[in-house]
Amino acid sequence: MTGSSIDIAPGGAANAASPRDYFDLLKPRVMTLVVFTALAGLVAAPGSIHPISAAIALLCIAAGAGAAGALNMAYDADIDARMRRTRRRPVPRGAVPASEAYALGVVLSLMSTLLLALATNYVAAGLLAFSIVFYAVVYTVWLKRRTPQNIVIGGAAGAFPPMIGWAAATGSISIDAVLLFAIIFLWTPPHSWALALYKSGDYAAAGVPMMPVAKGAKSTRIQILLYTLLYLAATAGPLLTGLGGAIYAVAAIGGGALFLLLATRVFLSRAGDEAAAEDELYAVRAGDRAARDLFAYSIAHLALLFAALLVEHGAGVGGGLIG
Repeated sequence: MTGSSIDIAPGGAANAASPRDYFDLLKPRVMTLVVFTALAGLVAAPGSIHPISAAIALLCIAAGAGAAGALNMAYDADIDARMRRTRRRPVPRGAVPASEAYALGVVLSLMSTLLLALATNYVAAGLLAFSIVFYAVVYTVWLKRRTPQNIVIGGAAGAFPPMIGWAAATGSISIDAVLLFAIIFLWTPPHSWALALYKSGDYAAAGVPMMPVAKGAKSTRIQILLYTLLYLAATAGPLLTGLGGAIYAVAAIGGGALFLLLATRVFLSRAGDEAAAEDELYAVRAGDRAARDLFAYSIAHLALLFAALLVEHGAGVGGGLIG
């Protein structure tokens, strides 16, 4: 089955939707990180932007991210229903019909893109539209069910927000904006594959070819370490261009060292392995803990990097909002 046709809950009776169900369609936890990184890109950009325009830009970016999330949930309801981690989402449990999720996603996509064009510029609006299409179509429809490289290629969608924020403030894209994109793009594989290692059973049950399912846990652990090295190299970029200052250096170097330590721990662990023998069970569980720790810390480290940029540029180093 490709794509969702789920409109009611299993058993035949539709559940009454609450406002929270529609809000959950927008993937609010993902939206929070999207808005935060977009804000950092907007504030770190040279020049200035009026606070009202900045607020509208962030609202549009949030709505665009929510639109992509709603379209993703509508299309993926069939596989979400087979995964323990996602089966309580609004569409697979029948709270919201897939048709309504599609409608919400399309309306928010159009409104957010048009409003961003009017409030800022066409470059930012074009990037927002492209990121929505990339996530909803390229990643969700084409890549997710077909290739273990789904996260690597599809990760571009989540890397656009700081570039969109930068473009909203400047009307252009610079090397620093590309660096912010590259940081999130290279962060996505170790972050997502750490989750996939200890949730591989879920993905296998749903038929999603995540890296541990398609290539095995050992290969995944190797690639996590390799992408971690690439990610940490990318985090050094802002130090070379002058975008990042002393606070960012601490976050990139000190925080990056811990990231590498946790990735190495996963590489040396048994994360994602299946163990039949009882004496191997402890090693496998310890490996799962290593993967969970990396997954949790990866979010914290990315947030720390962009928080450092936000503090440095918000305090007057580089661009920012006009008073």
